[in-house]
Amino acid sequence: MIKAVFSLLPNILAKLSSSKNQTTIQNRQVKKLYNAELSRMYTIENVASNDPKMNDFLFTLGCFKGQQVTVISHLSGNYVIAIKDARYSIDADLAKAIILV
Repeated sequence: MIKAVFSLLPNILAKLSSSKNQTTIQNRQVKKLYNAELSRMYTIENVASNDPKMNDFLFTLGCFKGQQVTVISHLSGNYVIAIKDARYSIDADLAKAIILV
């Protein structure tokens, strides 16, 4: 009886550790501004774009790592966002480039 319990123990521990890792990975999924909830404040993790002009434009709006951003509305592919004390309207391509925490 005791041998049977000890033989099952490694399997049980493996399942527990894998489920813990799964939840950690799920909680740290990359979230883009494109999928953000309305009226919720987020912190910008990164701006991921291959286009340097797009990165420069977002930087001029105040979109850089550590900055707080809130999505105010989303209508027909345009997003109204609040950064600091200003509101900006950006398209879906720009919203997809902004990665949030």
